Amino acid sequence: MFPSARRVRARCLTARPVVLLLAPLLCMGSLVTSMASAIPLPPQQGTQQPGDLALTPPMGFNNWNSTHCRTEFNAAMIKGIADIIIAKGLRDVGYEYVNLDDCWAMPERDAAGKLVPDPVRFPHGIKEVADHIHAKGLKFGLYSSAGTRTCDSVGMPGGMGHEYSDARQFAEWGVDYLKYDNCNNQGVDYMLRFTAMRDALKAASAKTGRPILYSLCEWGSYRPWRWGREIGQIWRTTRDIKDNWASMLSIMKHNLPLAKYAGPGGWNDPDMLEVGNGGMTDTEYRTHFSMWAVMAAPLLIGTDLRVATSKTFAILSNKEVVAVDQDRLGKQGIVVAEEDGRWVVVKQLADGSRAVALFNETGTPRRIVSSTKAIGLPSAPRYRVRDLWQRTTRHTVGALAATVPGHGTVLLQVTPEREFSRSPRP
Repeated sequence: MFPSARRVRARCLTARPVVLLLAPLLCMGSLVTSMASAIPLPPQQGTQQPGDLALTPPMGFNNWNSTHCRTEFNAAMIKGIADIIIAKGLRDVGYEYVNLDDCWAMPERDAAGKLVPDPVRFPHGIKEVADHIHAKGLKFGLYSSAGTRTCDSVGMPGGMGHEYSDARQFAEWGVDYLKYDNCNNQGVDYMLRFTAMRDALKAASAKTGRPILYSLCEWGSYRPWRWGREIGQIWRTTRDIKDNWASMLSIMKHNLPLAKYAGPGGWNDPDMLEVGNGGMTDTEYRTHFSMWAVMAAPLLIGTDLRVATSKTFAILSNKEVVAVDQDRLGKQGIVVAEEDGRWVVVKQLADGSRAVALFNETGTPRRIVSSTKAIGLPSAPRYRVRDLWQRTTRHTVGALAATVPGHGTVLLQVTPEREFSRSPRP
């Protein structure tokens, strides 16, 4: 292991001022010294990727949660997923990215320092897969790591020290989205590592005219919600999700307090969806999907759609729930009440309505009560209450309540009605 950036910095105080920012790298041996020319100064305020990316949270598919690095992860699978996204109407709902995760490359670079696609998994290369996805009207995503190697135990080459070369390859292949992990980072300062790839992607995009969405997967280690917007479009707030209730609940609770950092162009990322992978009940998966939508989280399908059930498709394709996530106002939901396992989480929507998640953390049914005043709506003669899972509509003069099953969520959209026609009296 190389020494930490902070300790190296302390030993390099004699460096010139301009070089001082790069001192952690210049003092870490030949490997990291070779990176210095590729590492820029810290980001300037307001720097963005080209093309106004991620005005709403990105939606799509990533293979990791369903396949990890097993042999079923290959070109045929990914192209098949793209075909299903079109055939099942998921593109029309908003899912547009088809992303490869770890293990798509060989463990070593070629003699020219280029990344080499695994010839067994991707016999015709990465561009052939990207072309297939683009031909469907979808976008293509790829994975790397801000370290010397990626996260799998075998590990493919990471991007550290090769940022500009790798970004050029990604652009040439037609990559629209890069997930950049945090493994094997050798103690190099996180801001230098993630900024280096940001600037490399920006340079590559300028040549191709194809913006590349930048997903910072550093697990919330350095509180990226405070600085991520200056570097990428989404930033992981937690460690990896697992396909069980405890993991999903823990991640939800960690992500909820970060609402003020999310908005158009930059989003908190509580990790990909586990919906359909079998470790939770359908009720729990509806809660998972509901809360990710209320939290304005990226919606990346993590199940193998080739074997998904009709119930899984019904959850993933609920247009009204997706619309909550994709609302153009870009507000992340906030907790307005939480007591004894009863939660009320509210997301302000662009049309003046509110999405309201009545969430029951406990394992038995609970009555959850709120009101239009408590969720921040102005006074009105009455309110339209739409249940987004039951697809039913009712009206109220102010009271909101539901009996919610254990681990369940009732997701409502509540809209003030200033005027309405009263039925004539008999």
